[in-house]
Amino acid sequence: MSDSPTVLSLEALTTEAVTAQAEREALIEALALGHLRFHDLPKYLSAREKAEVRRLALEMHTGKSLENTGRYTLDAERVSRQNCENLIGVVQVPLGVIGPLRVQGEYIQDEEVFVPLATTEGALIASANRGCRALNEAGGAVVRVDDVGITRAPAFRTSGIVQTRRFTRWLRDHEDELKRRAEEGSRFLKLLDVRPFAMGTSVFVRFRFSSGDAMGMNMATIACDRIVEDYIAPETGVECVSLSGNFCVDKKPSAVNFQEGRGKRIFAEIRLDKHVLEKVLKTSARSLVEVQYRKNLLGSIAAGSMGFNAHYANILAAFFIATGQDPAQVGESSVGVTCIEPCGPEGVVASVFLPDVPLAAIGGGTGLETQREAMAVLGVEPDASRPGAAVMRLAEILGATVLAGELSLLAALTSRDLARAHEQLGRSGAVS
Repeated sequence: MSDSPTVLSLEALTTEAVTAQAEREALIEALALGHLRFHDLPKYLSAREKAEVRRLALEMHTGKSLENTGRYTLDAERVSRQNCENLIGVVQVPLGVIGPLRVQGEYIQDEEVFVPLATTEGALIASANRGCRALNEAGGAVVRVDDVGITRAPAFRTSGIVQTRRFTRWLRDHEDELKRRAEEGSRFLKLLDVRPFAMGTSVFVRFRFSSGDAMGMNMATIACDRIVEDYIAPETGVECVSLSGNFCVDKKPSAVNFQEGRGKRIFAEIRLDKHVLEKVLKTSARSLVEVQYRKNLLGSIAAGSMGFNAHYANILAAFFIATGQDPAQVGESSVGVTCIEPCGPEGVVASVFLPDVPLAAIGGGTGLETQREAMAVLGVEPDASRPGAAVMRLAEILGATVLAGELSLLAALTSRDLARAHEQLGRSGAVS
């Protein structure tokens, strides 16, 4: 008799397990057949269990294996809440490292760093690494960053010119109250200015915020929504048609961001003498100046491009993915200008200008496990007592990295090494 409770308990556990398995299989089949939506899974399932059920349903529906997609170390619970809905797993991007890279900034002073870059483009890491060597030989990249602030610009509709003038005057007269209300929700968010732009019966109001170490887009959006709904619309009677009116401008190349900046505005430069040009970059001052002039300037003008550079987007995308930035903002961040100018006997001053780079040291994808490790390698550690210092360090490293990548590619173009490098590193399956 003493064994009976144990036997009954095991039987109950077995029955419960069979029931759970049957319910799981029913969920997978319902998803695969389209009878259930991916976000409608039972709440008692953990985020990791939900991801597995969705993945198995996709396998059933497509007949394709997603075995590797399901191998990951990230925290599924947190990711499902903060980063990615309908989670099924991960897509892995190879992560390489360049450096050491010597940076002469204000937040990183004469320090050598190693920079993780995530990319699938063969030769990119090797090329950027050569650029690092050139910068180091010349004493390190000099970098300065302006914290321009993140922007959000709701679109309003007026009855015409008279109401538009009254509305824009009201905004100017009540900027102090707008500032007070905008900053209520966060001790790190600060409203820097409010600038309206009107045409026809539309008024775009560009709010510009500083946001500490956060990129700030969500903070700005929430603040704008609150002051529009609770203050601007009730007080003025002017309707807000859209919380974003594209005058922000987020994730798109734009003249207003080029001129006024957005996020971080980054300047980086280096002076290269004949020795470094010939020894490291295998080029000359004259060749580098000419390829910059004909490719980056005239070629971009001929194409109507807003990016007067060789490949900012390559470095930005690899850096953004590695450190957990929003990859879509490469679209705006890649607008910028590279300058190569003669300097001294057979030397050059090379510089990059990136006016529009939204960056974060906290929030978004920066908290993902592998991205957090990449940030640690860069020495980016947010400190509440010094808000904004960590992201400024990150921006200075990024500026130097973009300069390294730009120099190496332009030099490769002058020496006709570009195609050979891609053939050797991008196609042959060479292992390093």
